[in-house]
Amino acid sequence: MTAETLTELFDDTVARYPERVAVRDEKTALTYRELASRSTELARRIRGLGVGRGDLVGVHLQRSADVFVVLLAVLRAGAAYVAIDSRYPDARRDLMLRLSGVEVVITEPAWAGRLDGAAVRVLPAPLSDVPPAADPLPSPRPDDAASVLFTSGSTGTPKGIVLEHRNVVAFARNPALPRLTEQDRIGQVSSLSFDLFHWEMWNSFAAGAEVTVLPLVPDLLAAGFDTEVRRLGITAMLVPTMVAGHVTDEQPDAFAALRLLHVAGDVIAPAVCRVILDAGFDGGLYNLYGPAECTTACVAHRITPEDTRRQAVPIGRPLDRVVVEVRDPEGAPVPPGSPGELFVGGPQVARGYLGRPDLTAERFSEPGGPDGATRFYRTGDLVRVGDDGVIDFLGRADRQVKIRGYRVEPGEIERFFLGLPGVQDVVVTPVGEGVDRRLVAFVVEGSGATRQELRAAAERNLPHFLVPGDLHLVDRIPADQHGKRNVSELLEGLAARSVEAPADAMPGGVEEEFVITLWEELLGVSGISGSDNFFALGGNSLLAFRMQLKIERRFGVKIANAEIMKNSRAVELAATIRAAGSSGAE
Repeated sequence: MTAETLTELFDDTVARYPERVAVRDEKTALTYRELASRSTELARRIRGLGVGRGDLVGVHLQRSADVFVVLLAVLRAGAAYVAIDSRYPDARRDLMLRLSGVEVVITEPAWAGRLDGAAVRVLPAPLSDVPPAADPLPSPRPDDAASVLFTSGSTGTPKGIVLEHRNVVAFARNPALPRLTEQDRIGQVSSLSFDLFHWEMWNSFAAGAEVTVLPLVPDLLAAGFDTEVRRLGITAMLVPTMVAGHVTDEQPDAFAALRLLHVAGDVIAPAVCRVILDAGFDGGLYNLYGPAECTTACVAHRITPEDTRRQAVPIGRPLDRVVVEVRDPEGAPVPPGSPGELFVGGPQVARGYLGRPDLTAERFSEPGGPDGATRFYRTGDLVRVGDDGVIDFLGRADRQVKIRGYRVEPGEIERFFLGLPGVQDVVVTPVGEGVDRRLVAFVVEGSGATRQELRAAAERNLPHFLVPGDLHLVDRIPADQHGKRNVSELLEGLAARSVEAPADAMPGGVEEEFVITLWEELLGVSGISGSDNFFALGGNSLLAFRMQLKIERRFGVKIANAEIMKNSRAVELAATIRAAGSSGAE
């Protein structure tokens, strides 16, 4: 019998490959049989808390083999999991818990105190103090909720996407995706709150493959990405497009040892594909497209050398049983070759948004289509389908953008700033393309708050991908001849701005001159002064790590990530480099 739920899918694999390793981290390796046993035991303890079918359980854990035990246990208990990124600020985490209505959160023992402010029952894994329930575990149904993923919302409130068992099973067993086997070892790098994690977990488990939880990407780069991939025997990965770009900038052959490499989350530049293919990679390189509402990926394209000479890499053809329609603004189909908005239907389309029937009705259609049973999701993406059936991505029909692989609604960020005392008006807009894209905020502020204070407020309340990389205080938001906000004028002023550095912030020595030149190269910003802040200009953790590598190559000194966070102004970082050099010379 074909599996219809994730627990059935997993148990089918346990029956076929009981002694093969299912998941491994640097400390632990669990076979499929061991993972089944541990997750069943934990599921009984979760049931002992009164959790049952239809309930939601928060999972607030660091990436490890134990995460897979907990997620499976939640599903075996009949509930669905709400994955919460451990890097989120407390305010964002508590908002997600409140919106989802979870009553139980499973977290790391050392983190339990961090959730004191949340109105939920906090339990450190592995719940050893909770007595197990005596009643049999329920059997989830295909239309039961399995996972809730939160994405940015235009109203200022994040949206919880409810994925059912059947949605994820349809994706995990989709025959149109490159085939994984029991011989594969999957490199796991995504946060469990990111929809790419579904491929890392469920597509691997469907094949009987091994999931290897890898260190953070900066740590992989420090050790030599390709060296670590070969040492650990990794054969397949799915990485965010931004990560692929940054990694290959530093180590072009980083992915050369893989059999399969998938990229997803944003538009991939042909130049990045060219670097990967020219650096010894002879496996399958795939571009995956799909909003989280359609379960990670619903369209795929194998990237060829010919694609690297195109203006843009196609997103490809629909996966098996995925139905796509391209419609004009009135909802009518457009002919091949004409642009239109992409609508996606089929078994991977999610149930809708948690507690938001209004938004669900707006974005998800009732069953219809040629067979009378296809339910469509309106993606908001503009595409064009060629005569050969290959789909090209053209952009967004609304304001939503992708920043470092995350979906971002600028309106959510604008509403946050407008809620701060003294903020009178604000515009948030993206600048740059691809992996260099970042958010810029223009704020009209009347109470005397500084850029640093406004940025600090954002960092305390918003996840890292929603914090603008650059923030400018302006006297007003200009309007065009139609009375609409003139974002172009703001951006033109930004491009023309010549930052005048104070006398004491002019490049002081070769170190500061190097830092400023390096930042201008990495960030695509000119006129940087010694008093500027790397993160305020659009820097992020991956760019910071690339900076560490270049500083080490130039000066022969290692600057810890904590030092960069603490000394993020150019003049401060230059002084840190000088001090490290002097210390090493003694």
